[in-house]
Amino acid sequence: MQTITDKKDLRIVFMGTPDFAVQSLAALVEGGYNVVGVVTMPDKAIGRHQSQVAASPVKQYAVAHDLPVLQPEKLRDETFLTALRAWQPDLQVVVAFRMLPEVVWAMPPRGTFNLHAALLPQYRGAAPINWAVINGETQTGVTTFFLDHDIDTGRIIERVPVPIATTDDAGIVHDKLMTVGADLVVRTVDAVMAGTLSTQPQCELAAGQVLRHAPKIFKDTCRIDFTRDAKQVYDFIRGLSPYPAAWTELQVGDAKPLTLKIFRTDYVLSQHDDTVGAVIIEDGAMRIALRDGYLRVLTLQLAGKKRMEIADFLNGFHVTDAICVR
Repeated sequence: MQTITDKKDLRIVFMGTPDFAVQSLAALVEGGYNVVGVVTMPDKAIGRHQSQVAASPVKQYAVAHDLPVLQPEKLRDETFLTALRAWQPDLQVVVAFRMLPEVVWAMPPRGTFNLHAALLPQYRGAAPINWAVINGETQTGVTTFFLDHDIDTGRIIERVPVPIATTDDAGIVHDKLMTVGADLVVRTVDAVMAGTLSTQPQCELAAGQVLRHAPKIFKDTCRIDFTRDAKQVYDFIRGLSPYPAAWTELQVGDAKPLTLKIFRTDYVLSQHDDTVGAVIIEDGAMRIALRDGYLRVLTLQLAGKKRMEIADFLNGFHVTDAICVR
């Protein structure tokens, strides 16, 4: 295709919804690229009584910068497709949106590329950041690739590795990838303009690898299994922190179990005779017995209460006989 030298000559449609996508959109807009429209999720009801309506972070940014916005309920709806065609996109950029039908991703002549928060072909799926941390990975990254018929399987444009520290939780990794990803989106658009793209099929990179996947996370996924090794429990908790948060049920005597979210911990390996799941509170600390040591709880939240550090929690919660229900 013809090389494009002026950013204004490449008509870009951006598709995304959460905070993670905003930095990429901002990098394009503030970098002088011609974003002709934004597609995001419909506004949704929030609050205890669902009485308030909230726009997505991407929509909020788009409205603040006078960008046209489409919010389709269904991506095959002809009204939406007609409006999308009217923008005459040369290129579509997708960051944390939805699976697109072919009629959408095949529309622009220069294609549709996606930013994925992992080093594809590893961690295909909806929750790559969470699962990379849960699985104790020391490295993840971001990938741009062209969309095709299957989820996260298209030809790779570029990958950028990002380290995961042993103390990083999913929120920290999210922010790292958000920043690196925005830079990669801009670099990929530049390569599209210059006609210098070189892509690679994922099957070549997958050869010889055991692929790990990143399926959507549900509430039951987040329940802590204290029979696992200490390191596995520690990684599981930080991989779900701060959202959606790992949880357990705290049984105190004969009372009804209390739902407890745990956000931050550390652990120590040791042999002991305590029951797995037993809660030990002493010297202003709370630890939970595991089969190969103890998990020390640092930040937590009881259902209906605010998140708090362990010292504040123990000031108002006195217990001598408790166990985490598995």
